[in-house]
Amino acid sequence: MLEIRYHGHSCVQLTSGEHSIIVDPFISGNPLAATKLSDIRVQYILLTHGHQDHILDAVELAKQNDATIIATFELANYLAWQGAKTTALNLGGSAAFPFGRVKMTQAFHSSGMVYDEEKRIVYLGMPGGFIVNMGGKTVYHAGDTGLFGDMKLLGERHDIDVAFLPIGDVFTMGPEDAETAAEWLKAKFVVPIHYNTFPPIQQDGEAFAARLKEKRIDGQALKPGEVIRL
Repeated sequence: MLEIRYHGHSCVQLTSGEHSIIVDPFISGNPLAATKLSDIRVQYILLTHGHQDHILDAVELAKQNDATIIATFELANYLAWQGAKTTALNLGGSAAFPFGRVKMTQAFHSSGMVYDEEKRIVYLGMPGGFIVNMGGKTVYHAGDTGLFGDMKLLGERHDIDVAFLPIGDVFTMGPEDAETAAEWLKAKFVVPIHYNTFPPIQQDGEAFAARLKEKRIDGQALKPGEVIRL
């Protein structure tokens, strides 16, 4: 069995038996978060890319749990310099871990930290997504991305049980493109992410899920803290 807990924005926690992992922890800076960072227990932290709303709590959470961060080579090194345990993975690569297997997929976005006071930008590698095989299930977390044609290939190559797709628009694909992505991926269940956290990315997650059902695709807009089990 796989337990999936949505922590808001793009943050998703997957638990199977004694193993628990989290993707893109953004808790302390999320006004909609329903969980305290200190209450989260994980062994691995997966990061899709190096923007603050995806890595803000990664180092603190890694130190708090003695957890290992999985990220691109550049981002893994950047966070290792801050005292976190890391292991590098890059686009197209996969690796086995105690909880299962992770493959990193491409994403069409950007990745880096902006330091306004110093007028400096730190490049943090290519953005990506993840295919996670865990608890007998296959989960696709798209990360921050626009729609891209190889999502069809992901749907052909992987029997996806759950897909987490951004719908916020402006910085990622919006609902219409996410609907197309859901069709191409052929996922059994779709959960919208990366919306409503901030004013520029306000969207109606329930309406998105309803439109998916019209296309005979199961989906649900989860509230922060909500859990589903597969």
